[in-house]
Amino acid sequence: MPAEQSLLGAILIDPATLTEVAAVMKAEDFYLEEHRQIYLAMQELFLANREIDVVTLIDRLVTNGVYDKSGGEDYLRTLSEAVPDALNVKDYARIIKDKSVLRQLIGAANEISETAYSEQDSVSSVLDHAENLIFNIAQGRDTKNFRHIRDILQSFYGNLRELQENPDAMQGTKTGFSALDRVLAGMGKSDLVLIGARPGMGKTSFALNIAANVAKQTKKKVCFFSLEMSAEQVVGRMISSEALVNSYSLRTGKLTPEDWEHLAVAAADLSGCDILVDDTSGMTVTAMKAKLRREKNLGLVVIDYLGLMQGDGRAENRVQEVSAISRSLKIMAKELEVPVICCAQLSRGPESRTDNRPQLSDLRDSGAIEQDADTVIFLYRSGYYKKDEDPNEMAIAEVIVAKNRHGETRTVRMGWNGQYTKFVTIDEEQTPQ
Repeated sequence: MPAEQSLLGAILIDPATLTEVAAVMKAEDFYLEEHRQIYLAMQELFLANREIDVVTLIDRLVTNGVYDKSGGEDYLRTLSEAVPDALNVKDYARIIKDKSVLRQLIGAANEISETAYSEQDSVSSVLDHAENLIFNIAQGRDTKNFRHIRDILQSFYGNLRELQENPDAMQGTKTGFSALDRVLAGMGKSDLVLIGARPGMGKTSFALNIAANVAKQTKKKVCFFSLEMSAEQVVGRMISSEALVNSYSLRTGKLTPEDWEHLAVAAADLSGCDILVDDTSGMTVTAMKAKLRREKNLGLVVIDYLGLMQGDGRAENRVQEVSAISRSLKIMAKELEVPVICCAQLSRGPESRTDNRPQLSDLRDSGAIEQDADTVIFLYRSGYYKKDEDPNEMAIAEVIVAKNRHGETRTVRMGWNGQYTKFVTIDEEQTPQ
């Protein structure tokens, strides 16, 4: 393998190039076991902050049991003489990585073939497994092998450097509501975020507000699965919030010339965002994953809502079905490496208590939802129960962070404007920002 020899030789000539190739490849990408062990020894020396040369490398390889004391030195010197300089190290790494991906594809194809011939799983399970294997290879992830801590440490160092240079880059996806983001520190990759509320409290509007904020701020793709409303109704809600045009006026068509101007500006703004809406009814997690895997530059997934989703397999009751769905959603978030927001209805528990604020025990159908979710957010408005809210006035809403795997739990006070189906951040003086 000339490319493997050239890469190792280039690192021996200029050890600093190891940081350039470590981001795109790992030891398992080498075809020859001997080359794999040499690369691992180089990584160990790098992490120990030791010089990488023929002498230190042969000492490490002898310690690791790869070579005996009398062997290997000649081959290492041959490697260092195989290339004149380290200028083309990235090209060598790309060739090695490409060959590794082809070998992984061959292995995945063999595994898919064996699974299909065995007929032990349902067709949907076989398809999902096949798609997952190909998707992971395309994303540069190997699902079969453990990751050695030395590889993870190099990735960790890379993240630290990026955090030092750009502190905001590693803080997760922001909701766009500053007060809430201070509590959550952003939604992390692979996070499952649950938004729970009683019907009519505004959970769909809250999720749509976050979706629009993320799409505008990150310029990434936001996918919204609406199992309850049509795509036109979803867009109607969203444009009402963005244009600050009364949602009732949008439904009746009684719009003023000023409303039309606001709608035109908001429509132009939203059309520039990468927001995709799917209003297929009774979706399963497997069907969602199949669609999402085809999308590039994915930044956020929103599902409205959990109660209308269907399980992939047979379940004895709805509790077991919802448990399986919530677990699958968490796995989906982890596989896609994007935050997944899922709305959920709450039971009638808040109505039977003096304090109507929702609790984790109010989640319907299954306690597994609470367990699987990384973050659980409840929405509460006192005027909802007192029936004293004026739809044309801004009301105070409580965004209750009841579970936060990455930080504190706290209640954030926000403004709710029902006529525009819009939540807004407010400061300590309750003044809209």
